[in-house]
Amino acid sequence: MSIVYKEESYAIIGACFEVYKQKGAGFLEAVYQECLAIEFTLQGIPFVAQKPLELEYKGQILQQRYTPDFICMDIILVELKAVQELADPHRAQVHNYLKAIGLRLGLLVNFGHCPKLEYERIVM
Repeated sequence: MSIVYKEESYAIIGACFEVYKQKGAGFLEAVYQECLAIEFTLQGIPFVAQKPLELEYKGQILQQRYTPDFICMDIILVELKAVQELADPHRAQVHNYLKAIGLRLGLLVNFGHCPKLEYERIVM
């Protein structure tokens, strides 16, 4: 069994580790998001930050939007957290985002975990 987007996700997680190495735990999610956008740029990882996504229900476009933290390389969703530990609602959020935009891989990254970065690959 092959790993979905192995090299691409490795590069993204590497950038996350660099941000964690520089900042550690304890900041708000917005701080990590801003740092990660800088790190993605420095490492040449293409991304779109906080792009509002349309949702639909039975063929009708909803007024409500989902706003994932990053879409990288047009193929990988990256959702950031700054919490003590990841929980099922965080995983469900990534599943919903993936379903809503038709991507196969989501990376759920937690900068709030101590003493190391916590991340999960979520494949649809």
